[in-house]
Amino acid sequence: MSKAKPFPIPVRPAPEPSETEQDLAASACAGSEPYALMVLGDSMVPEFVEGEIIVVEPDGIAKDGAYVVAWANEEYIFRQLVRNKEGWMLKPLNPLYPNIPVDDVKETVKGVVVLKKKPGRRREAKRYD
Repeated sequence: MSKAKPFPIPVRPAPEPSETEQDLAASACAGSEPYALMVLGDSMVPEFVEGEIIVVEPDGIAKDGAYVVAWANEEYIFRQLVRNKEGWMLKPLNPLYPNIPVDDVKETVKGVVVLKKKPGRRREAKRYD
């Protein structure tokens, strides 16, 4: 049996989308629609483990104790929003990670977690209110 020679596949950059295509893509996804994310890391253990899926409601009400996706320290993070005598903070459930103080909850919180589930397990889901 003779060994086949590799067949080169040309790689070309994708063309830049037109303004019309960009407008259409932007309008196809509303900013207030729920979205799903996969938990990465161990900052929210034991309640949330790596690989679980969380559903985030962008227009959800961020209240004391809610699990939220927030913009802090120039990145999006997943934490619990907690209010104490010093004010609001983003608290990891894993004590190995630091709390992050929050000055403006409305500006910092980008969505509230309303559901979690394990991939591939339809019946195993937990809702958060």
